[in-house]
Amino acid sequence: QVQLVESGGGLVQPGGSLRLSCAASGNIFNLYVMGWYRQAPGKQRDLVARITSDGSTNYAASVKGRFTISRDNAKNTVYLEMNSLKPEDTAVYYCNAHLGNVYWGRGTQVTVSS
Repeated sequence: QVQLVESGGGLVQPGGSLRLSCAASGNIFNLYVMGWYRQAPGKQRDLVARITSDGSTNYAASVKGRFTISRDNAKNTVYLEMNSLKPEDTAVYYCNAHLGNVYWGRGTQVTVSS
């Protein structure tokens, strides 16, 4: 069982930045594929970014060039650096861990508004 706890969400103005963190329990964090997903009201949950155990990354087209996913295996933590935020980035952001089984955090709200 893996527990994931997100933090770093909040209210930010358009053009601003936020960094989300996701702390994971367990001792095989380095083997997991880690991802960030988001879900806006009335919409499905979509992949934002993913990072594999060897550090390969992929991004949704809507965030490419603005968001950066990274991981620190020594700290069992994955990050999402979000820059040039837009109102359409407003959503609950969820951390995801995948290694056979799939685990989810409870999410953190990101609101981009002036």
